[in-house]
This record gives sequence, C-alpha cells and structure tokens, in this order.
Amino acid sequence: MTKVNLLEMMNSISLVCFLLWTGASSFKFEELTQYVSNHEEEFIETLRKWVAVESDSSDVTKRPDLHRMMDMTAEKLRLIGGTVDMIDVGTQALPNGSTIALPKVVTAQFGNDTNKRTVCVYGHVDVQPAKKEDGWATEPYELTDINGNLYGRGASDNKAPVLAWIHTVEVYKALNIELPVNVKFIIEGMEETGSNGLDDMIVAQKESFFSDVDYIIISDCVWLSKRPALTYGTRGNCYFFAEVEGPKKDLHSGVYGGTVIEPMTDLIGILDKLIDPSGKILIPGIREAVAHFSDEEWKMYQDIEFDLESYKQEIGMDKLMYSNKVDLLAHRWRHPTVSIHGIEGAFSSSGTKTVIPAKVIAKFSIRQVPNMDPATVEKQVKDYLYSVFAKRKSPNKLNVTMVIGAKPWLADPKHPLFEAGKAAVKRVFNTEPDLIREGGTIPIARTFQDVTGKSIIMLPIGGFDDGLHSQNEKISRYNYIEGTKLFITYLNEVSQIQKY
Repeated sequence: MTKVNLLEMMNSISLVCFLLWTGASSFKFEELTQYVSNHEEEFIETLRKWVAVESDSSDVTKRPDLHRMMDMTAEKLRLIGGTVDMIDVGTQALPNGSTIALPKVVTAQFGNDTNKRTVCVYGHVDVQPAKKEDGWATEPYELTDINGNLYGRGASDNKAPVLAWIHTVEVYKALNIELPVNVKFIIEGMEETGSNGLDDMIVAQKESFFSDVDYIIISDCVWLSKRPALTYGTRGNCYFFAEVEGPKKDLHSGVYGGTVIEPMTDLIGILDKLIDPSGKILIPGIREAVAHFSDEEWKMYQDIEFDLESYKQEIGMDKLMYSNKVDLLAHRWRHPTVSIHGIEGAFSSSGTKTVIPAKVIAKFSIRQVPNMDPATVEKQVKDYLYSVFAKRKSPNKLNVTMVIGAKPWLADPKHPLFEAGKAAVKRVFNTEPDLIREGGTIPIARTFQDVTGKSIIMLPIGGFDDGLHSQNEKISRYNYIEGTKLFITYLNEVSQIQKY
C-alpha cells in the first residue's frame, strides 16, 4: 500500500469516527420527518380532542374539565412508553373561604442513559376563557380548519406545542429509533392564572426530578414574523390594584352629584399620573433602573425581520408609539411599560345607569425588565400614588396593593443551546432564525433559572398572528407539523453539545 493510499484510508477512518461522534451518521432526518408528514391528520385529530376540553383554569366550575385534561396528558405520555407521575400540588383558596383541588402536575421521563444529555420540556394545557359571543368566528372549543389554519382556544397556547413535543418522542419510538437525549416533561394546568403550586413543587423536586437535567426547553411563545425564532428573554410583570373607597353605598348622581367627591374621579386622576401621552412612565425611579441598551444589542435588533406596516395592519392601528423597527422592538421587549387594564366596580354594562360607585378598583401592570426588582417597584408605585392622592386632599381612602410580582428572564443567546437551535432551524426551514425577546411574561422561566440553575431556551413554533389570548386563536398546520420536525431535529443537535 502506498503512502498516499494509507493516508487516504486514515482520513476516511477519521471522518467516519467524527461522524459517529457527532451523531451525523446516525440521525435519520428523512425517515423521522417523513413519518411526521405521513401522520399529519392523526396528529391534528389528537389536537382536536385536546382543544375540545374546556380546560379554563380561571373558571372553578370548569375544574373537572381541567382535571380531565391532565389525565389525558398523562395517558398520552404513558401510551408512548413514558414513566409518568401525577404530582399533587395542593389546593386553591376561593373568595368564599372554601378550597378546591389544584390540577396535578404531570411529569414524565423517557430514557435514563447517563452518557446522554437530559432535556426537560415544560408546557401547560390550561387555557384562557373563550365564548363564541366574545367575537369568535368559530366555536372556540371545536378545532376548525380554515385555509390551513387550525382555530380553537388553546391551539397555539399551549396545546399544539405540548403535543408537538410529545409527538417528537412518539415518532422516535414508533420508528424504533433511539432518542439522542433523555427527555423529561413537566406539564401543568394553572399557567394562565399564575402557576399555583408549581414553584413549591420545583423547589421540592430540585434534588430529584431536576438533578440530572442539563437543559430546560419552553415552547410557550411565538415567532415575531414568518421567519422562525429563538427566544432568549421575557419581561416580568408587577400587577397592581388601586382601590378608592368613598361613601358607604352607591349613590344616585342626580340626588347626590355635586355634593360628594366621587371615588371614580379620584381614581381617574391618579391613573392619569402613571404615564404621559408619549408613553413616558412618570413614576420616579422606574426608567432609571432599566439596563443599558448596548451597541451590540442594537445591531441584533437591526438584523431582525420585522415589518412595521404588517404590524399595524395586524392590530388595526395606523400610528404606533414609535416609527422605526429598533425603537418599537426595544420598547416591546426590553423597556418597562404601564398598561391600565380595567376598573372594577364601575358601571360597564350596556345601556345607561346614573350611579356614583361607592368603591372602584383600578387594575394596572408594569412590565419588568433587567435590572428592575419587583419589591423595589412595589415601593416606588405605592409611594408615588399615595403622594399624588394626598395632593388631591380627598376624604376618600386609597389602598394600593401589588398582587403579582414576576421577575424578567434573560438568557445568553450565544449559549450552545441557541447554536443548536440555529442549526435545527436551518435544517428544517432552510433559513437563519431571528434571535428575539418576548414582551410578555412567562414567570416559570425565572423560577427554573433561580431554583435549578439550569440553562433555558425558549423554542417557539407558534405563528406571529396566532392570536394568543384573543378571539379566533389558531395555529397553522404548517407550524404544527413543521414545528414537530423542528423539535425532532433539535434533540439531535442538543445531543452533540459537548459535556464540560
């Protein structure tokens, strides 16, 4: 054998060894993804059955449906060979003083090979309230296929993504192909109302369920545009009640109007001092706490695919707060905002009613960003509103309370988890993903980060126009099916992250 032939043979052996090490030769991409395409209708039928369950976590009368949804989730995981547990997380206190059982949290495990990476997939199967009369074009709990879009409450948030992950494991199992990583699931039923009981469960499971977990994946978010995205940050949320109480009972405006200082007038007055017409937050200390916007971050925002005109059309506005992409995205993702959500106690039904409410409660929130702290924000808001109210010299009483104090979450977009995400998106969609942040709040991400110390990625498959929490929520067939292929591919990419 010549030296040239020997050298060629050694190079070939080295290449084979490299391919085996990276998993490139063993990943059956075509076989796995073709199986998904072949079983599209079957996967949609499963989603149809899940959407049909009215698992509204905010309505205690629907609690039996929510329990049934958790049972269905556990059974689906058992059917594909998972080791499944249903963990009791306690009870929920109701306003009347009674209690009701919280839905159990479902956990599952597939594989326990210590030589493999272990990922934990988080999701939820509870939904926001929905009624046809709210403005839905279809029955919200009947999955309806219109022009390739699957309409139904919870379709995108979060039942289809949860099922896509379950189908991911199911496809590997059905083809008798070994999972490239160990996979764990943690699926809850109270996300839409604050994940009651879940934080305590995560703390309790830190040294057991989470002990061998390397990475946590959350797919409870959506793309920014038609281009796939990887999400590396979310805003937190401080939610407040501001209650103004005056007379001992509601009064007739014709009889008493002009003789009393009305609670509603006081309330509107202090709400007007939260934010100015340009969007500037007037509460001292809030804007000053925001993390610096670096040149590198500015460049990342500049490269993101985002169309201002399409955004305007989507929300039905001809003018936005900001006229350029970077400013708009920055104020949507990494700057705090004040939003006034409603006033309890005010007359809001159709028709006319000449009433002076005796007590009114405003509900507003401030989205948190790095480096803001909810405890500090609570003090800033209370001190400011009590000061503003005192200047009115009103005989009415003001009481401000913070009922939610969720911290923001931020990951390093240069972490290998995101590099794996880029590779998976490139293979499935043949494009580079956008690296984005999310304006909303997913409190569990920060809990996972603080309690377990594990690295986290948000890997969305929902579309930018899915209408989460709104009427006519949907997920497209394309996103559901191609998203499943993305998850399948992502597991392979994660398996190649070197252990340190």
